Amino acid sequence: MPHEWLKNPAEGAVAELHLWPFRSLPRRGFVGVIAFTALGLAVPLLAVLGSPILWGLLPFVLGALWLLWWALERSYRDGEVVEVLRLWPDRLVLEQRQRGRAIHRFEANPYWLRPELVAGGPVEGYLILTGGPRTVELGAFLTPDERRTLREEILLRLRDLRGGAA
Repeated sequence: MPHEWLKNPAEGAVAELHLWPFRSLPRRGFVGVIAFTALGLAVPLLAVLGSPILWGLLPFVLGALWLLWWALERSYRDGEVVEVLRLWPDRLVLEQRQRGRAIHRFEANPYWLRPELVAGGPVEGYLILTGGPRTVELGAFLTPDERRTLREEILLRLRDLRGGAA
């Protein structure tokens, strides 16, 4: 699951959680996909090697390869999302960081905080944190099962923090 509870939280926090999107294609796989595609596009060009047709086809082949490269790089950039949840006895802070955007920060009193799964949200099992008048989404990039598991883990941490009272 793409989240981790740190063993040594920063800034004296009781608990610290880091969430990030799952990567189905690591960088090593990226190189393999580009190499395999380049090879696959080069094989048909062998038949027209030495003829003027090669120069007519070459821009399209290179354009397709560049477009694949650009699309995969764009996917990596868009997936650079990190959510950091820190929990203290008197407050909870959630920071949502995405490359090229301002950091969104949510603070609440953990005593009043409620993690809830909403059925009619933008995604199945939409996980929200409600604390006072504000509500914030958590882990939109997680699968529904991961959000359910995460909700239970947050409830356990809050229960421990409150001294066993749910």
